[in-house]
Amino acid sequence: MTDDRDGAALAERSNKIRAAVLGANDGIVSTAGLVLGVAGATTNTEAILVAGLAGLVAGALSMAAGEYVSVSSQRDIEQSAVAHEQQELADHPEQELAELASVFESRGLSAEVAHEVAVELTQRDAVGAHTREEYGIEPGAYLNPWAAGVSSLVAFTVGALLPLLGMALFGVDVRVAATFAAVLVALVVTGYVSARLGGAAVARAVVRNVVGGALAMAVTYGIGLLIGGAVG
Repeated sequence: MTDDRDGAALAERSNKIRAAVLGANDGIVSTAGLVLGVAGATTNTEAILVAGLAGLVAGALSMAAGEYVSVSSQRDIEQSAVAHEQQELADHPEQELAELASVFESRGLSAEVAHEVAVELTQRDAVGAHTREEYGIEPGAYLNPWAAGVSSLVAFTVGALLPLLGMALFGVDVRVAATFAAVLVALVVTGYVSARLGGAAVARAVVRNVVGGALAMAVTYGIGLLIGGAVG
């Protein structure tokens, strides 16, 4: 049986992994779309890599900031809910006890047993009992916004390096196709991991990820070709 600390540690690990998977996927797709779009307009390797590096830095910082703000907002809401329950328990203890008992009654316990459970849990940890049962919040076990932000930043950077390396390492004649293929393989991996983490259907998640990424790359490359042809 896991205790509250084990549950909090699991939630924190899940938070980091989720942020990392999303960051890597965004880094792969956005940077691939950017460099392929530029590659469609010009064969100048320096221009392609400068655009890709600029997109990497901007995207990584944006992703990190977004994750930090998102998790911080969730943390603020959870802390506010805990503070609210503390105040309610101080002002209306009997009413809160009845409310907790009604929660257990709604789950199928008899009124007598529900009251006994509510009393025992309140005696052990009144605030925790209410926030866990009513909101699913464990007091003090809040997600770390810095961990989410750093995980996203690092993962986005790693994901973005794949299309950049494809453009830098392969020759002009094959680099677009090689980058496109490498990115699709990476999207299969991130789609699989995200599906496994979320308990979703793997095949559907992988297809959705690959199709979305392929479409993004094809559209940006096509726009690059049009712009390059018009300018040329």
